[in-house]
Amino acid sequence: MSSNAATAAGKPGRWLLRTPAATSAARLFCFPYSGVGASMFNGWPRSIGEVEVCPIQLPGRENRIREGHYGSYADLAGALAEALLPHLDRPFAFFGHCAGALPAFETAALLAERGDPVPETLFVSAQVAPHDCPHDRFLDLGDDELRREIEFLTLSRGGEVYPPLVELGLAILREDLAANRDYRRPAPVSTMPFPITVLHWSQDAEVTQEQLRGWSRYADRVDFPVVDGGHYDFLSAPPQLQERLAAPFAAAVPR
Repeated sequence: MSSNAATAAGKPGRWLLRTPAATSAARLFCFPYSGVGASMFNGWPRSIGEVEVCPIQLPGRENRIREGHYGSYADLAGALAEALLPHLDRPFAFFGHCAGALPAFETAALLAERGDPVPETLFVSAQVAPHDCPHDRFLDLGDDELRREIEFLTLSRGGEVYPPLVELGLAILREDLAANRDYRRPAPVSTMPFPITVLHWSQDAEVTQEQLRGWSRYADRVDFPVVDGGHYDFLSAPPQLQERLAAPFAAAVPR
């Protein structure tokens, strides 16, 4: 674990946008994708049925802007496994969209390796399997193109473009893309002890359904549902997505 990740791991309260409720029946931990923080889930409800939505805040952005970058996905998983453990005392799942699915997978895999609680399901949205990485349109873009992407995402989330914040976002995005670019994992020889749900967005131009099929090697049960919408439509948590996210908890959550 890097020194930055180790230091941050000692401050578990900072890893979550808000402290999980003691009364929640189940929890869905949501991993942000490259270049942004937990506020990307501001358009999501606080809960989906009986499942509390718990956005994860990564170091180096938003309220953690003064902290160093997390380093690699392995470093990030090590820090998160420690920080989240006190909140894994009831049924839970991980959700990650695009590059956010990779540290979500690494964290779930590390929990399994350590014999800690594992998710009811790992939700992977619009992201190829680890052994097919790196695969991200942003990896081939220059700074000017990345700036335009940041401006587009800012406007699509209802914000205003403020050049100093765009430059700050660009610096964060560069570091996140470096972690993505360096991520390597061989094809698995054994499966994980948790199911995986791989979501494909019907109008997603960035990754095809066929490119997602590599995840079939990672668990005994891997589902590949299709959700209506484009690559960024998950930001508004459409009803069809919420139904998918709640489904694994139907048997795990008492009524």
